[in-house]
Amino acid sequence: MNEEVLLGRQPIVDATGSLVAFELLFRSVGKPVAAGGAPDRIDDLQASCHVIARSVADLGLTDSLGRFTGYVNADRSLLMSEVVEVLPPERFVLEILETTVIDASLRDRIVELRKRGYRIALDDVCDADDPRLGFLPLVDIVKIDLLPQGPVRQTWNALAKQLKPAGKTLLAEKVESPEEFQQALDAGFDLFQGYFFARPQLLRSRRMPSSVSQTIQLVALLDQDPDIDAVARELRRHPALAKPLLRQVNSTALGLRRQIDSIASAIALVGLQQIRRWAQLLLYADSEGRPMHADPLMQQVGVRARMMELLAQRWRPEERRLGEQAFLTGMLSRIDALFGMPLREVVGNLPLTDSVRGALLERAGPLGHLLSVCEARERADLAALEALCRDMADIDVAQTALIESAAAAWTISQTDPAAAQGVRHEGVRPAA
Repeated sequence: MNEEVLLGRQPIVDATGSLVAFELLFRSVGKPVAAGGAPDRIDDLQASCHVIARSVADLGLTDSLGRFTGYVNADRSLLMSEVVEVLPPERFVLEILETTVIDASLRDRIVELRKRGYRIALDDVCDADDPRLGFLPLVDIVKIDLLPQGPVRQTWNALAKQLKPAGKTLLAEKVESPEEFQQALDAGFDLFQGYFFARPQLLRSRRMPSSVSQTIQLVALLDQDPDIDAVARELRRHPALAKPLLRQVNSTALGLRRQIDSIASAIALVGLQQIRRWAQLLLYADSEGRPMHADPLMQQVGVRARMMELLAQRWRPEERRLGEQAFLTGMLSRIDALFGMPLREVVGNLPLTDSVRGALLERAGPLGHLLSVCEARERADLAALEALCRDMADIDVAQTALIESAAAAWTISQTDPAAAQGVRHEGVRPAA
């Protein structure tokens, strides 16, 4: 089996929970998985070249990052090579790995890279004795690991006090609970990354949008294949829903000559399928005004839903309804984060088909299988992903990476039209 390099993304958020960057995570397929199921980290120059080629040339920055900054792990070999200069400096932060020894030649190279516009971060700083801190003037960002096997709270409090006066941005990584997030905030950290945000429990504390129940009713109506007039009547009854949907229509209709003079004509312009998708995205819209493209929960469910739809289309192209239900299942798979209660309790009150309900609660049936594939990719669990792909004709692990990229590009196009002008594809070409 040829070794395959895959690209993943880990959200980085600010103190408000708004998405500001992605760390690009690299994994290889084809090497034995280490004990415990953790995939090997790519740590050689050749693999780094493949990854940079995929993120910049193959996928493109719009598909990989949208408008956000990318963080890339960099060892000595990558920093010293010309390969790193393929990355546009205004878009990337270079993370110096904890295993990297900074000597005189590497110091000079870092100075050169900073002159070119690259920002430099120190990855996994655990205490004040880290020798890399001797080069603090060359660094913009310091990442500190908050896991138990990393520094205790007193240590990262001390590091914050030491580094803040130097004007460095502090990034807390592997934040896994609301308590850790609050402690890191109190300690003076500026940016945050970790499982707590990936499972977006941070967003449980936000106010329930008043239109959520109305949106659920609209989603349920759209799932029944209604005609345009029925959807228009529902939207006229709920102006709070019509406004964001019409705003999305306006973004899509830029440059078109067709005049939109009614809700029905707006629906006809983009089609019921697109209205269905937007309505499902609006379930996660932040009532406090955070833009969709800056909401990590919105981005996660959008990518997951679209990825499930594309996988369904490739796996079982003859079952049109499966793709539509796959998208809905992906969107609802994080609805517990909106309600702040277990998914089983939330789903119990929704008018769902047995196949969607079974997928959400038991990972049952084809929809449950597709949801499991997406979850395995999000965890970078390549062993589980390979096992799941064996039951899906014409789909392998590498193809799930390409489909995930297409899903990310689609989500950018739906939530951030200004950044999506260069998005190159809506989906993945069907199998021949």
